[in-house]
Amino acid sequence: VQLQACGGGLVQAGDSLRLSCVASRRATGYSMGWFRQAPGQAREFVGGIMYGGSKTWYADSVQGRFTISRDNAANAVHLQMNSLKPEDTAVYYCVDQLGRSTEPMDASNWGYWGQGTLLTVSS
Repeated sequence: VQLQACGGGLVQAGDSLRLSCVASRRATGYSMGWFRQAPGQAREFVGGIMYGGSKTWYADSVQGRFTISRDNAANAVHLQMNSLKPEDTAVYYCVDQLGRSTEPMDASNWGYWGQGTLLTVSS
């Protein structure tokens, strides 16, 4: 499975941006999500969404500002990011295939990773 993420760029604090990721195959039944990694920091869970969209998870740091959604017909997951802050600056990675009944915030529980897209938020 290949994951192609896009939508990163340079924005100012307070701006909004949407990241998108398309999987090369239909991920029937699997959750998808996003992680991020800032320079010199550990990889951090951002958000996840179950296949049917009935359940989502968010990191505390983005709760209320970011919204994850998916389009199963297009094998895609999106991350709408509002009220961006400089501390949101990171490479954002799309992830796919969360192991059944596992913790989404644990990076090791995701089966596939995209190549990452860089978001830079200036102050």
